[in-house]
Amino acid sequence: MMPFFERFAAIDWSGAKGRKHKGIAIALCDAGPSTACKAGAQDGLPAPRLLQPGYVWSRAEVLAWLLAAAAERPTLFGFDFSFAPPIAERGEYLPGEPGVPADARSFWAYVDRVSDDEDLGAASFLERVHRRHFYFGAADGTKADFVRFRQCDARLNEQGGRKTASAYDAIGAAQVAKASFSGMRLLHRLDGRVPIWPMDPLPEQGSAVVEIYTRIYLRRAGLPGAKLRSRAGLNLALAALGSAPARLRFEPNDHQTDAMVTAAGMRALAAEEPNAFTPQGLTPALAHTEGWTFGVT
Repeated sequence: MMPFFERFAAIDWSGAKGRKHKGIAIALCDAGPSTACKAGAQDGLPAPRLLQPGYVWSRAEVLAWLLAAAAERPTLFGFDFSFAPPIAERGEYLPGEPGVPADARSFWAYVDRVSDDEDLGAASFLERVHRRHFYFGAADGTKADFVRFRQCDARLNEQGGRKTASAYDAIGAAQVAKASFSGMRLLHRLDGRVPIWPMDPLPEQGSAVVEIYTRIYLRRAGLPGAKLRSRAGLNLALAALGSAPARLRFEPNDHQTDAMVTAAGMRALAAEEPNAFTPQGLTPALAHTEGWTFGVT
């Protein structure tokens, strides 16, 4: 049975170097009175709202906020980074490296232990500790030799979701490596304090953390998946996801729209998809090693 969450939070994450990060945005939306109804039949559930718009967050501040918010009300928190690298295809996260764990929880601890960056950063992990596994440009050789995907990514691609970024690709605006490995340091600090799905089973009550991918919810809204940078585009997506319009007094950036659309999309998915937490293809082995993206069914 789907647990009941009183609200949904989406965090647009950042793996950038430094102590404060303009790329972080947090959006919250309440479940509303009829979460069990089909999203398309809802007459505008409460619109998602930005948490402290204009504030420049640190990753440590996000962690502190989440722990307090999780204890306050049952909330489903979504982070837009890969919770683990691929392992099913090759049997190792970092082939040929001695001492690297082979399960997600132990790997988070390992990433945290060997990274020495400020504010939960992981650039040192990619650029120095395990440099040979990550693609930073043409000098590294053929990009295809580095790019690997998880089983949930392959499933998403089968469904037309166009997951193209790999956790081993560390160059360009679309890369997810830096965000993902810094995120693993965050997950290590959350471990044992807030359930992290699917590494942990869902709690019967209370809060949980999941991995998200904004494109899934843009596509559910009938949009092609391109970034949104206007109130008009944002509200078009929200309406398709059963949400009332957001009453913003400014034109949002793409980090803010990603967070707001995803928060509303998570709520809609929880309402209309009974298999949201039991997706086809998710095995116990994958749950403990690669994880899964909430919304890939």
